[in-house]
Amino acid sequence: MSKIKLSKDFIRNTVKRALNEDLFPSGDITSSLVKNNKIIKVKLLSNDNAIVGGLLFAKQAFDLVDNKIKFKIKKQDGSIIKKGSLIATIEGNARNILIAERVALNFLSHISGIASKTNLFVKLAGKNCKICCTRKTIPNLRVIQKYGVKLGGGFNHRFNLSDEFLIKDNHIATSDIKKIVLLAIKNKKNRKITVEVDNLKQLKKIIGLKFDTVLFDNMSVSRLKTGVKLARKYYETEASGNMNIRTVKSYAKTGVDRISIGSITHSALAIDFKLEF
Repeated sequence: MSKIKLSKDFIRNTVKRALNEDLFPSGDITSSLVKNNKIIKVKLLSNDNAIVGGLLFAKQAFDLVDNKIKFKIKKQDGSIIKKGSLIATIEGNARNILIAERVALNFLSHISGIASKTNLFVKLAGKNCKICCTRKTIPNLRVIQKYGVKLGGGFNHRFNLSDEFLIKDNHIATSDIKKIVLLAIKNKKNRKITVEVDNLKQLKKIIGLKFDTVLFDNMSVSRLKTGVKLARKYYETEASGNMNIRTVKSYAKTGVDRISIGSITHSALAIDFKLEF
């Protein structure tokens, strides 16, 4: 799969687009009412217990608005933080701090939310079962969201459709399962092949063929346990389908190697941060 790249240019360009979205076409017309050049020092605080993420994005927001603003990071991405924790101090022109404030906090809130939700699932699943994200990401935010998953202790599934073969139910509905798996094997070219099955009859049709992972979709715990026993000799095993914090632990206990969860990216709650002036 493609690696998540958070280069300086990527962060800068991503934050620049976010600022343009916030400031087009006339800038911050409210903060422009602050006419003095007063230098102030403010605290960036967390209002929640969380895994923090996105600090370089937040720093870049202030830097792009005014490179004289001093943003001193007190916690590193991936750190466990408590409600009331000091995350950073910011010193500079009051008006310019106000201009960058919301964009900076939005990046922090979203990335930290994904990291925190992922970490909750990771803890529930235990050490022997990996928690993976999916392609259920907000358009144009995939790199950022998958970065948040890694901060929370999760693993990135394929990044896009070119990374690996993932033969899903709708592919199988258009073709015989064995034929389409054999075609993938023929065209593999060093890419991994994952085959999704939603019943054990499908698994028995393809078991022994040379692919990498069998993905059990929307199965009961007992059915998954049986499927894992059948497949583990040949393949890495994965489970998906409506996983939540109440059920993930019982699914992880089946011996499945990994569980993929869409909600850690598409439905993570934002973590609440604030600037204390």
